[in-house]
Amino acid sequence: MEASCSLRSSKFISPPIRPPHHPLSIASTISISVIRDPNFGSSLRLVRRKNRFSIRVSSSDTLVAGSREVVSKKEEDLGDLKSWMHKNGLPPCKVILKEKPSHNEKHRPIHYVAASEDLQAGDVAFSVPNSLVVTLERVLGNETIAELLTTNKLSELACLALYLMYEKKQGKKSFWLPYIRELDRQRGRGQLAVESPLLWSETELAYLTGSPTKAEILERAEGIKREYNELDTVWFMAGSLFQQYPYDIPTEAFTFEIFKQAFVAVQSCVVHLQKVSLARRFALVPLGPPLLAYSSKCKAMLAAVDDAVQLVVDRPYKAGESIVVWCGPQPNSKLLINYGFVDEDNPYDRLVVEAALNTEDPQYQDKRMVAQRNGKLSVQVFHVHAGREKEAISDMLPYLRLGYVSDTSEMQSVISSLGPICPVSPCMERAVLDQLADYFKARLAGYPATLSEDEAMIITCTLRSELLRSLLGWRRKCSMHAYR
Repeated sequence: MEASCSLRSSKFISPPIRPPHHPLSIASTISISVIRDPNFGSSLRLVRRKNRFSIRVSSSDTLVAGSREVVSKKEEDLGDLKSWMHKNGLPPCKVILKEKPSHNEKHRPIHYVAASEDLQAGDVAFSVPNSLVVTLERVLGNETIAELLTTNKLSELACLALYLMYEKKQGKKSFWLPYIRELDRQRGRGQLAVESPLLWSETELAYLTGSPTKAEILERAEGIKREYNELDTVWFMAGSLFQQYPYDIPTEAFTFEIFKQAFVAVQSCVVHLQKVSLARRFALVPLGPPLLAYSSKCKAMLAAVDDAVQLVVDRPYKAGESIVVWCGPQPNSKLLINYGFVDEDNPYDRLVVEAALNTEDPQYQDKRMVAQRNGKLSVQVFHVHAGREKEAISDMLPYLRLGYVSDTSEMQSVISSLGPICPVSPCMERAVLDQLADYFKARLAGYPATLSEDEAMIITCTLRSELLRSLLGWRRKCSMHAYR
């Protein structure tokens, strides 16, 4: 005989997991966040068609992402980035610049830093003097103004982007021309030669439908727009800086699209230095990213040492091998938005599930007390890491069961129990598990195509990029983990 199970109808028996909202909603219970919230990147899904990675060309004022690729023989004769750096104080180092092809045949190959000789862990790969490092302290010449600006609506990235945009207008008069030319060559692309989705078109962003990452991209774009509207603040607060530039104020000299491209380019290569003043914490290092590849498992970091920024490698390298540095504890969606790549083996990647107790429940205060006693909040965030799903679910289930308790005597039993114990009937347990399963199914159903359809589309594409393979593996992990 098949047993059936049903829950008593009660407005106070509310599922504690917040239901999925529209895919663009940041309040979605599974949040894949680029700016603030860590995430389990495998729930991002992306497919690119043949011409997906085309990059738009705009005016010559644009720094990096939209810069024209026409380079004269005379400009090439001016020497590459590393030669310029050696002429201006870079001591002998153990790296060289090599090339990798672009996904778009119209664009030049991108450069990357490789070992010029065999290296051992602990070797100093290079040491860039501060005279070749761009920081707010150097740009503004006044640490007080730098700190004031960055605590008043404008980020360090916005100020650095504006500085390089004006420097580019200087042309050959600019000391930084070789570095700016290298940034133009990179076109805001990361180690996979792919630009940040902040620069994708609406049609291209549609490939992210179903992923909360899309909302994070739109939110970041709005943030960049707000910073653009505040750019003139830099002009008026640091007027001495711009006396050398016979140009209009920022919002008149540069369109928002140009600024956004410059902002994204700076974002892709800025280095966060530790144990330095606020005005020096974000730095542009000519041999740093995106010329250096990022890795989630690497321990090597660019560090401020005396009057230079130094890189000590954490592993042996053969001559010609690409050198990698740690990208920090960032989830894959953040790596995609900031640097244009994902890491399939990222240990910091995680799915975020948010659950909340019903504030209209007559027993809400008791449940809140029990939750706090066990280290949980009335609105609780759970992290699901790849390979550790069972641990996450075991941590989540007592909280979800608590949300379903409705009988007063049952609640008293929960209050008197020790540890995260919440006994419920088999029917109630079934409801809890069904809700959890339905939640993940709903999230996966938000994508416009199935995994098999995505795989078929990629097979028919002429473009075979590392990013596509990484994102497909990322998506496959999500499907497996959601139902495990």
